Amino acid sequence: MFFEQIISSLANIIIYIISNLGYLGVILAMAIESACIPLPSEIIMPFTGFLIAKGVFNFWWATLAGALGCLLGSLLAFFVGFYKGEEFVRFLIRRHGKYFLVFEYELDEAKEWFAKHGELITFTSRLMPVARTFISLPAGISGMNWKTFALYTFIGSLLWSAVLAYLGQLLGNNWESLGVYFRQFDLVIVFIGVLLVIFYVRHKLRKHHRYQQKRLKKHDLN
Repeated sequence: MFFEQIISSLANIIIYIISNLGYLGVILAMAIESACIPLPSEIIMPFTGFLIAKGVFNFWWATLAGALGCLLGSLLAFFVGFYKGEEFVRFLIRRHGKYFLVFEYELDEAKEWFAKHGELITFTSRLMPVARTFISLPAGISGMNWKTFALYTFIGSLLWSAVLAYLGQLLGNNWESLGVYFRQFDLVIVFIGVLLVIFYVRHKLRKHHRYQQKRLKKHDLN
């Protein structure tokens, strides 16, 4: 199926990068994810943890690499917002976002989060899937102090990377016993995974469609 191929392709890209570049690959992959490009950390760090269990990586060095990658990618997005401003960010999203499943409503949601919770959200959002990727843009647009942003981002990313790496390490340590069950139910697991991806993509597309409809109505009223 199409969505299964997407997830498989993303996983293969991540595995290739990390397997060939080691810690640098972890940094690169996490930087890509934090620069608002959909290369999910939920695959990157657990696979890294799996390699920790196999003795390829050290847990703390791998966690540090994950956090450093998050920081670098987030700073890139932050400075785009900081120096280029909101209109430029919106232009980029409208022009190229659809190719990466990045939509304007996500920027608006991140802006609302930032306005409601303040600068501390740049730390807490690092522990939340999806939101963690986009919070850098409104933080930059708002003119937040970049050193404070970097500190909050690094600490939050360190915790997030450690949790995901540890889960991957647990899987790696128990692969001998768990692998039997995974092989018995692999079709069910793949089917559930595909359904979740379809639901996630459809949810994003529907929200994008509703956002576009609201924009058109607002434009017509004006």
